[in-house]
Amino acid sequence: MRIAFYAPMKSPNHPVPSGDRLMARLLIRALEMAGHTVEVVSEFRIHAGTPEAAAGVLAKTEEEFERLRRKWRNETRPELWFSYHPYYKSPDLFGPAFAEQFAIPYVTAEASYSRKRDGMGWAFFQKPVGDAIRQAAVNIAFTERDRKGLEEVFPEARIAEVRPFIDAALFEAITPAPDPLRLMTVAMMRAGDKMESYKLLATALHVIEDRPWTLEIIGDGPLRTEVEALFAGFAPGRIDWLGQRGPEEIALLLSKGGIYVWPGCGEAYGLAYLEAQAAGLPVVAQRTAGVPAVVEADMTGFLTPDGDVEAFAQAIAGLLDDRARRDALAAAARRFVIDKRSLAGAARELDMILRNHAGAAHDR
Repeated sequence: MRIAFYAPMKSPNHPVPSGDRLMARLLIRALEMAGHTVEVVSEFRIHAGTPEAAAGVLAKTEEEFERLRRKWRNETRPELWFSYHPYYKSPDLFGPAFAEQFAIPYVTAEASYSRKRDGMGWAFFQKPVGDAIRQAAVNIAFTERDRKGLEEVFPEARIAEVRPFIDAALFEAITPAPDPLRLMTVAMMRAGDKMESYKLLATALHVIEDRPWTLEIIGDGPLRTEVEALFAGFAPGRIDWLGQRGPEEIALLLSKGGIYVWPGCGEAYGLAYLEAQAAGLPVVAQRTAGVPAVVEADMTGFLTPDGDVEAFAQAIAGLLDDRARRDALAAAARRFVIDKRSLAGAARELDMILRNHAGAAHDR
């Protein structure tokens, strides 16, 4: 099918790297691998930090509506609209209307709805998300947590599930050469959940400061100075700040690490966990939010109780002290991603979902 792809929060062409941008790009590649033609139909960003700002975003959408109307008066219209990650701060304000106008299937991936946000001033901006979920030929959830969340609010919605995935080709081409005492982290340095994870990580590492580990941090962001201050108390040489790196560099750096350490506060799931495992690193993270969707507890890494600094620290210490255990988890982690979370596998799953749900709607 000819698929109109739209990510209201962050276009796959956005210059700033993030998990959202990466997943949008992976979805496009998977759909194309399955034989579909995909076009990113709009770069218009619908994202509001506050309910007051949301009203201003709404006022700016008409010009983009008109641009899309003109586009499809002169070009072949799409056969399906695919919306990635609509939620209360970033509803898809275009897709449902055009899908109805052209009588084509509407599909969401990683849509979410939170009732509590309605009572926090977001009801008017979140309503389009709920309407879109109901309208969708199918809503694709990436985690069981997200699927259950949609089912609870919209029992009538059509829902399918595709587990988070990556293109593991970069990692498969590299033979891991691990330093078992080298801890690795890949994360942006920004306010909110990312900063909370950095705080927990720094606190946990102080608990096991007597172990001979080093930590390499890949990432950058507006709070870099604040993140560096969290680790300022460690001895010189223990923390290596590598900054922002490209995908090839990240794959190579990870392959030389020993353990991937990232608490994952509030993580939707975290593609970096899959990348680390593909590079042959066992993971130490928290059993929180969507993290259990990308780490197999006690098989590819350890998941500790949410907010338990001591448990997180001791899980790292256990792998530092037990080389055989680290190696076994590392091998299982690499097999897990390559065998079960590949781009090719996701392409087959997505194609089947579209054929079973959107394909039937399209044929009607």
